Amino acid sequence: MKDTWKLTATYLLIIILMLISGIAVGQNICKKDVCVVEFNASWNEQNAVKYLDKLTDCGVKRISIDEGSWQKDYNIVVVPTIIVFNGEEVKRFQADVSFTVQAKLEDVQSVIDEILMSSF
Repeated sequence: MKDTWKLTATYLLIIILMLISGIAVGQNICKKDVCVVEFNASWNEQNAVKYLDKLTDCGVKRISIDEGSWQKDYNIVVVPTIIVFNGEEVKRFQADVSFTVQAKLEDVQSVIDEILMSSF
């Protein structure tokens, strides 16, 4: 009987730890501290930001708001929207009426560099 309780307690502990780690992972969109996320929609793929993969010292992720609650969760009102995160939102670049982001690679990289320099 004691072994059954130990086994049950071990399984419960494992489940609790898995839930906690799942919540922690869900809070960080990227695997890096500084993360740049492009939120877009399938109907606007032609206006995706082309230079994201050229950014340095950060994680990059592209998310389609077509499914899930991304649009609501991150208050996306126009696509594409680029958000720079450092645990929380640091800077947001939104598309204009043409559904294109006017921010250049240098603008986004500057925000990333500023975040990294402020940690020293």
